[in-house]
Amino acid sequence: MRRSANWLASLVGMVIVTSCAVASPPSRLAQYVGSVVPEEAATATLPTSRPLHAALVVVADQSAPDSAPVLPDEALARVGALLTGEINRGYPVAVDRVVKLDGMSPGGTAPSWPEVARQQGVQYLLVTVLSSTEQEYPISLFLGWTTHQQPGFRRDNWSLAEAALIDGSTGRTVLQAEGRAMATLDRPTAPGISQWYPVIYLRPQDPERRIWPPTYEGAPLTLRLVAMEQAAKRLAGNLQRAWVEQRDLELAAR
Repeated sequence: MRRSANWLASLVGMVIVTSCAVASPPSRLAQYVGSVVPEEAATATLPTSRPLHAALVVVADQSAPDSAPVLPDEALARVGALLTGEINRGYPVAVDRVVKLDGMSPGGTAPSWPEVARQQGVQYLLVTVLSSTEQEYPISLFLGWTTHQQPGFRRDNWSLAEAALIDGSTGRTVLQAEGRAMATLDRPTAPGISQWYPVIYLRPQDPERRIWPPTYEGAPLTLRLVAMEQAAKRLAGNLQRAWVEQRDLELAAR
């Protein structure tokens, strides 16, 4: 009977995870930089000189349904520093500084990007929007991994980091890319029950790796930071691939 109940709980959890995965964070980038006009995208060409010196503009978004709380300023600064380091490892874009603009809201009046570029003294802006969704549901946790069971919760976080490279002289979008990641937090219903919990997994990309948050109360924040850092790393790689693909298309059209 207990085995049947556990199987049913696992099945319910799987259904919840699947439904949330389908509704992973929707793109929010166009809410801040506008949609790319197809005619402009067809005629746009990448700059020939490299690297492109840019300011990284970090925007924390919480406007989508089921959005997780935004990261605090210290955590946002950490993500910005990580993304800067990843991009500056030989990519076509060189981030000179990180900028956080306050008062921005999705669908509202976007700042004049050429004016922001002028104020920052850079040729380009890499406007990066960070968003995530979360869902929590009950599970049974194994204490000591295989022996006793304890009621607990699993919280899944899906994070999205998306960026637009904007020409500071025209305000037009030159390139877009995104990175997505997922992380899972398992925790018992109360702190201090086991030395193994709470624990964060990088599911599904690295399910064997375990990350232990420093505190029980701060575990959800650690989950969001871990997932967003993974998304930022993927964004950096995808930005380079988007550049190469766009350059190949331009060369093939000549």
